[in-house]
Amino acid sequence: MPETIIPAGYFPIILFFVIALFFGLVTLFFGSLIRPNRPSVEKLSPYECGNPPFMDSRSRVFIRYYLVAVLFVLFDLEAVFLYPWAVVYHKIGMYGLVEMLLFIVILLVGYAYAWRKGALEWD
Repeated sequence: MPETIIPAGYFPIILFFVIALFFGLVTLFFGSLIRPNRPSVEKLSPYECGNPPFMDSRSRVFIRYYLVAVLFVLFDLEAVFLYPWAVVYHKIGMYGLVEMLLFIVILLVGYAYAWRKGALEWD
């Protein structure tokens, strides 16, 4: 029995990746030929909503920004977990309800802790 390096079931996946890579490279190549290339000082300057930059882009960012971002991700994940639970609620019954209530209580405790610590204040 001859050994194959790649199982036959993976061939369509590899073919898909090769075609996608080829398509992306060809698109970029033809785009670079067609698009105009006229750089100027204004085009190469940093852009901040139409205003000139008011500080160096390498300056430090306050930790409050990252804290709010992490809290957003945390509570956004709650919504992501609620949707599939609601879809299969009739199949999982009371066990699923108790588990989801426990999940929501844990998130509410975290929310109350963040609120009490002032993490949601933007000063």
